[in-house]
Amino acid sequence: MIPADAAEPTAGPADLAASADPAAALHALATTPRLLVALDFDGTLSPLVDDPMSARMLPAARAAVDALVATPETTVAFVSGRSLPDLRIIAEHDDDARVLLVGSHGAEHWVPGEGVLPTAEDADAVALRDRLRAEAENLVAGIPGAWIEPKTFGFAVPTRTVAPAERAGVEASVDALIAAEAPHWRRRTGHHIVEYAFRDEGKDAGVAWLRDRTDATAVLFAGDDVTDEDALRSLVPGDVGVRVGAGETAAIVRVAGIPELADLLARLAQDRTDTHDRTLAYERGAARE
Repeated sequence: MIPADAAEPTAGPADLAASADPAAALHALATTPRLLVALDFDGTLSPLVDDPMSARMLPAARAAVDALVATPETTVAFVSGRSLPDLRIIAEHDDDARVLLVGSHGAEHWVPGEGVLPTAEDADAVALRDRLRAEAENLVAGIPGAWIEPKTFGFAVPTRTVAPAERAGVEASVDALIAAEAPHWRRRTGHHIVEYAFRDEGKDAGVAWLRDRTDATAVLFAGDDVTDEDALRSLVPGDVGVRVGAGETAAIVRVAGIPELADLLARLAQDRTDTHDRTLAYERGAARE
């Protein structure tokens, strides 16, 4: 673990990285009354892969998540750009899971004991989504490795499997379609992917919803991509943002990759459990006096 600003220069919101003490901030999370650990999935817990539906958490990441779930007064959530059904598959998330889910960057929610929470229906937006998705599929048809990924509120254009020389052209053709037919849609970019959606929520909204839902007194959020910066910029004093890998960031902590994040999360779970046990021991001792 290193301070985010030590890895590469940052500017703007990342000024926080230069002034915060990452070690002290992480230590404080061990003692906060109600902790929320909100985690991006792809690139943060699972390696980025050519076939998106084959993504799975690394064993160390899964072990760390399980340890946090078992930690007192701690809530774990995955906050992803994936549509909720896809997120549940890749996270191997069943109906008995204790991990909360926020899908579609903040527009979809799954809660233990309640399941999928309803979202507002917009028949016109869905019809436009279906038409533009079909047109986009026609645009990229015949380009090796190019395809359209369906999303609940739009679609994405992954280009990881497209030849580098072809990627810009694929993105430009779909960009032109959306600019002409749905200029009000939100456009997002990530690691070799462009996404378009008729819902505007970002991961900042997802973290805000989770904070309110869990009454968290502090939040740790970790992510690896541009879309995660929405959430990282929304954090407040007492929270901790973690950037996984390179890139300009508002996070106060940077880790090199998924194994290092897993180690950080496992240590946090242990520190928090130890703190809770010491508090109980003290209270029991005081009660006997």
